[in-house]
This record gives sequence, C-alpha cells and structure tokens, in this order.
Amino acid sequence: MTAAQATLAVAGLLAVVSLVAWERSAGGIREVALVATLGAAAAAGRVLFAAIPSVQPVTTICICAGLALGPRAGAAVGATAALVSNAYLGQGPWTPWQMLAWGLAGASAGFARRLLRSRRALVAFGAIWGFAFGAIMDVYQLATFGPVFSVDGFVVTHARALPFDLAHATANVALLAVAGPAVVRLLERHARRFHVEFIPEVVRP
Repeated sequence: MTAAQATLAVAGLLAVVSLVAWERSAGGIREVALVATLGAAAAAGRVLFAAIPSVQPVTTICICAGLALGPRAGAAVGATAALVSNAYLGQGPWTPWQMLAWGLAGASAGFARRLLRSRRALVAFGAIWGFAFGAIMDVYQLATFGPVFSVDGFVVTHARALPFDLAHATANVALLAVAGPAVVRLLERHARRFHVEFIPEVVRP
C-alpha cells in the first residue's frame, strides 16, 4: 500500500466513524434536520465563494455548530459540508480529507467549548483552524502527488501554501468576529429544544 492509499484510507475511515457516531446520538430527528441544514448552508457558502480561493464560511459554521451542539454534531456538519459541496465542485480523493479536516474543526470546537466562550478566544480558534486545515490538506497533497512523503517535503509544501492558509484564517477571523457569538447563541437555543426531560410526578398520600 502506498502512502497515498494509506492516508486516504485513514482519512476516509475517520470521516465515516464521525458520521456513524453522530447518527447514533440521542438528539433525535430535529437535531438531524438542523445538522443537515447547517451542512447544506456551509456547502452553499463554499460553492458561492468558490471563485475566491480559501475564503468560505465552512470552517466558521463547523466551529459554531460544534460549540452549540457538541463535538459529534460539529464533526457531522463538517463532513456533510465537504461531501455536499464537492457534488458541485468535483469529488475526488481530496473529499475524505476535507470531510476529515472540517469534521475535526467542528469536533474540536465542541470539546473546547468551555475555553471558547469569549469572542477573542473564538476568533483565535478560527485563525488556528485556518492554518490547521491547510496543514491537513498539505499532508494529502504530499502523500498523493509527492515528490517525497517526508517532514522536509511537508515543510516545503506547507510554506508554498501559506498565502492560501492566511486567506482562510483571515476569513475565519472576520466571520467569527462579526457573527460567531450570535450564531452560537442561536444554535444553543435550538439545541435546548432537542432534549426533553420527563420528571415523574410525586403522588403524595
């Protein structure tokens, strides 16, 4: 098995595991509908801004979904957005990697939700993921097209892609600074409706 095949298999497996874990969660049909809507909205935004390299709302929506709905929903939004948008932009061996990268952005936001309550922390997190997403895709690029799958090769590949990563990080910062907290609050209000707790009535003699 080549490096390209091995890394593609790992990325695809992790993306599938995240979707299965979310599908088995206890959110119910309403959470499924909301996650599907968020994934479709992120995909539409990516297609709309496809003419501007690395500038799209996908990462921002994944982060907000993870913060408000939890890591499993955040991962599902990211994976769905990549899969649906590539139906228009073109499917290929990069699709599982994009599903994985955006899924990890949403999941990590869910796990770190207690640290991301301030606008400043949220913006910084978005900036980090602008570069982290690029680094993950650079691994795919190097493993698939070479020339050498090595640390030195990664450094060179990543350095060449820095302008695109900077554009991605800048777009994340702008979107999260303007709309991030409001979107998170909106999604949290919807999330509270997913979970209903039944308290048995106490019958007194």
